[in-house]
Amino acid sequence: MATPSTTLWKLEPHTLGKHMVLRSYLDAWLPVMSSWRRRLLFIDGFAGPGEYVDGEDGSPQIAMKALANHSAKIEAEVNFIFVEIKQDRAEHLAGVIEKLKSTLPSNSSIHVENDEFDKTMTNLLDGLDEDGKKLDPAFVMIDPFGPAGTPMSLVRRIMQQPQGEVYFSLMYESINRWHTELPQHLDELFGSPDWQKCAAIQDGESRRKCFYDLYEMQLRDAGAKHVVHFNLFAKNRLIYSIFFASKHEKGCDLIKSAIWKIAPEGGFEFRSGQEDQLAFSLLPDFSLLIDQLRQQFGDGQWHDIAEIEMFVRSDKTHFYSAQLRKGALIPLESDGEIEVNPNTRSRMNSYPKGCLLRFS
Repeated sequence: MATPSTTLWKLEPHTLGKHMVLRSYLDAWLPVMSSWRRRLLFIDGFAGPGEYVDGEDGSPQIAMKALANHSAKIEAEVNFIFVEIKQDRAEHLAGVIEKLKSTLPSNSSIHVENDEFDKTMTNLLDGLDEDGKKLDPAFVMIDPFGPAGTPMSLVRRIMQQPQGEVYFSLMYESINRWHTELPQHLDELFGSPDWQKCAAIQDGESRRKCFYDLYEMQLRDAGAKHVVHFNLFAKNRLIYSIFFASKHEKGCDLIKSAIWKIAPEGGFEFRSGQEDQLAFSLLPDFSLLIDQLRQQFGDGQWHDIAEIEMFVRSDKTHFYSAQLRKGALIPLESDGEIEVNPNTRSRMNSYPKGCLLRFS
């Protein structure tokens, strides 16, 4: 999508998908994180005006309403930082926020920064470093119109925080265009000139995979222990890709759950970046998960259920932990393909804490 020239613009159908995943993730993230941390931080690096021309919610409203309308009692102090470089959009966003302020808990705060994302984030992190402090548990949404202003060096600083997470929208068409027009932006985006090797690949699919593999590798090198990559396709045409990076398997599990719970309509579908042709669906095929479990644990040894759950929560599979039992373990046990130590559970088709399993 080209950068809009107006204050407000029309909501594109494909944008709705990433916003639905965002809301689904925040619905799960807020109660989990607030149960053990007193302060949380949501940063929207390219916030826009807060709404679209026909009144639909932009990402700032989605984030604030996730807190305001949550069914759980969120006792943590939730601070929102919305960054928007265009003055007219920042002013419009301030007006949108004013209408929502009264719906938020009294201990929440909202800041609109009319500036560049990389400058704002750098200043925030520099200030913390000077004070010897760490970033509060933070969800950082980076959804630019192109690759400028989103350097890997900054993402690295976020990932080096104990509890920083990044939700990054990567537009492949922009990368393809900018690699000839403004290559220095891609040096910054990838944190390396290695992207040039990808740009030289003639086959389109192989070139795209090279770019994505490089970006994922750089995220891991920056400190991410879990990277979830999913793509939105419209009738087999790639629209955008999302990279979610976290240090914790719980966050990884929550984002996978959020993606599975959203089924785009109108010819759109989410596909896993691990298996590009495998679509997230409300009617999943668990054969891949079963194969992955066999490959990981089919060594004839006993494995604790906690070890198996941790594998499914991680980024080693695009399935999430709530799918494990009904989707894989119960069918495998029914077919006699796993053995359960009878001394570690009291009834069939249950896999409680301490349960031991052996794959055939």
